[in-house]
Amino acid sequence: MASGKAGQTRLKHPYITRKRGVCGGKPIIRGTRIKVSQIVIEYERLGWTPDEIVQAHPHLTLAQVHDALSYYYENVDEIERQMAEERRMVAELQAKIVSTEEQDEGRGPRSRLLRDNPSG
Repeated sequence: MASGKAGQTRLKHPYITRKRGVCGGKPIIRGTRIKVSQIVIEYERLGWTPDEIVQAHPHLTLAQVHDALSYYYENVDEIERQMAEERRMVAELQAKIVSTEEQDEGRGPRSRLLRDNPSG
Protein backbone atom coordinates (compact mmCIF):
# COMPACT_ATOMS: atom_id res chain seq x y z
CA MET A 1 0.00 0.00 0.00
CA ALA A 2 1.18 3.49 -0.76
CA SER A 3 0.56 6.33 1.65
CA GLY A 4 -1.57 9.29 0.63
CA LYS A 5 -2.76 12.28 2.64
CA ALA A 6 -1.57 12.55 6.22
CA GLY A 7 -2.95 9.66 8.23
CA GLN A 8 -4.59 7.98 5.24
CA THR A 9 -3.43 4.89 3.45
CA ARG A 10 -3.96 4.88 -0.30
CA LEU A 11 -4.77 1.53 -1.81
CA LYS A 12 -3.46 0.19 -5.06
CA HIS A 13 -6.16 -0.31 -7.66
CA PRO A 14 -5.22 -3.26 -9.87
CA TYR A 15 -8.28 -2.88 -12.11
CA ILE A 16 -7.99 0.87 -12.72
CA THR A 17 -5.69 2.50 -15.23
CA ARG A 18 -5.27 5.61 -17.35
CA LYS A 19 -4.19 5.54 -20.97
CA ARG A 20 -3.29 8.54 -23.05
CA GLY A 21 -5.75 8.73 -25.93
CA VAL A 22 -8.37 6.51 -24.26
CA CYS A 23 -11.35 8.31 -22.75
CA GLY A 24 -9.35 11.51 -22.49
CA GLY A 25 -6.84 9.94 -20.12
CA LYS A 26 -9.49 9.59 -17.41
CA PRO A 27 -9.41 6.60 -15.06
CA ILE A 28 -10.94 3.52 -16.68
CA ILE A 29 -11.38 -0.12 -15.82
CA ARG A 30 -8.31 -1.90 -17.21
CA GLY A 31 -8.94 -3.63 -20.53
CA THR A 32 -12.14 -1.66 -21.20
CA ARG A 33 -13.28 1.83 -22.13
CA ILE A 34 -15.57 2.00 -19.08
CA LYS A 35 -14.71 5.10 -17.07
CA VAL A 36 -14.73 5.05 -13.28
CA SER A 37 -17.17 7.97 -13.51
CA GLN A 38 -19.64 5.80 -15.46
CA ILE A 39 -19.63 3.20 -12.70
CA VAL A 40 -20.10 5.99 -10.14
CA ILE A 41 -23.10 7.39 -12.02
CA GLU A 42 -24.71 3.97 -12.21
CA TYR A 43 -24.08 3.29 -8.51
CA GLU A 44 -24.58 6.71 -6.90
CA ARG A 45 -27.05 8.44 -9.23
CA LEU A 46 -29.06 5.53 -10.67
CA GLY A 47 -28.97 3.50 -7.47
CA TRP A 48 -27.75 0.31 -9.11
CA THR A 49 -26.08 -2.35 -6.99
CA PRO A 50 -22.67 -3.68 -8.04
CA ASP A 51 -24.45 -6.86 -9.20
CA GLU A 52 -26.79 -4.80 -11.40
CA ILE A 53 -23.80 -2.94 -12.86
CA VAL A 54 -22.21 -6.29 -13.79
CA GLN A 55 -25.51 -7.39 -15.36
CA ALA A 56 -25.49 -4.21 -17.46
CA HIS A 57 -21.82 -4.76 -18.40
CA PRO A 58 -21.37 -8.55 -18.52
CA HIS A 59 -17.71 -8.19 -19.51
CA LEU A 60 -17.00 -6.68 -16.05
CA THR A 61 -16.45 -8.59 -12.83
CA LEU A 62 -17.63 -7.64 -9.36
CA ALA A 63 -14.00 -7.10 -8.38
CA GLN A 64 -13.59 -4.53 -11.16
CA VAL A 65 -16.77 -2.68 -10.16
CA HIS A 66 -15.79 -2.61 -6.50
CA ASP A 67 -12.29 -1.42 -7.39
CA ALA A 68 -13.77 1.40 -9.49
CA LEU A 69 -15.95 2.45 -6.55
CA SER A 70 -12.98 2.23 -4.18
CA TYR A 71 -10.95 4.41 -6.53
CA TYR A 72 -13.80 6.93 -6.63
CA TYR A 73 -14.07 7.15 -2.85
CA GLU A 74 -10.33 7.80 -2.63
CA ASN A 75 -10.49 10.42 -5.41
CA VAL A 76 -13.96 11.97 -5.03
CA ASP A 77 -12.88 15.53 -5.90
CA GLU A 78 -11.09 14.44 -9.09
CA ILE A 79 -13.95 12.26 -10.35
CA GLU A 80 -16.63 14.82 -9.42
CA ARG A 81 -14.67 17.49 -11.36
CA GLN A 82 -14.53 15.20 -14.38
CA MET A 83 -18.26 14.51 -14.21
CA ALA A 84 -19.05 18.24 -13.88
CA GLU A 85 -16.84 18.96 -16.90
CA GLU A 86 -18.65 16.28 -18.90
CA ARG A 87 -22.05 17.73 -17.87
CA ARG A 88 -20.94 21.18 -19.05
CA MET A 89 -19.76 19.74 -22.37
CA VAL A 90 -23.09 17.94 -22.87
CA ALA A 91 -25.01 21.14 -22.10
CA GLU A 92 -22.93 23.07 -24.64
CA LEU A 93 -23.52 20.43 -27.30
CA GLN A 94 -27.25 20.37 -26.55
CA ALA A 95 -27.40 24.15 -26.93
CA LYS A 96 -25.66 23.91 -30.30
CA ILE A 97 -28.04 21.18 -31.47
CA VAL A 98 -31.09 23.20 -30.43
CA SER A 99 -29.68 26.26 -32.19
CA THR A 100 -29.06 24.24 -35.38
CA GLU A 101 -32.56 22.75 -35.24
CA GLU A 102 -34.08 26.22 -34.82
CA GLN A 103 -32.17 27.46 -37.86
CA ASP A 104 -33.27 24.41 -39.87
CA GLU A 105 -36.87 25.14 -38.91
CA GLY A 106 -36.56 28.83 -39.79
CA ARG A 107 -36.63 30.05 -36.18
CA GLY A 108 -32.95 30.74 -35.54
CA PRO A 109 -31.30 34.18 -35.72
CA ARG A 110 -29.76 33.54 -39.17
CA SER A 111 -33.11 32.34 -40.53
CA ARG A 112 -34.87 35.42 -39.16
CA LEU A 113 -32.23 37.65 -40.77
CA LEU A 114 -32.70 35.97 -44.15
CA ARG A 115 -36.48 36.08 -43.83
CA ASP A 116 -36.46 39.80 -42.91
CA ASN A 117 -33.86 40.67 -45.56
CA PRO A 118 -34.22 38.21 -48.48
CA SER A 119 -31.37 39.78 -50.46
CA GLY A 120 -28.98 38.32 -47.91
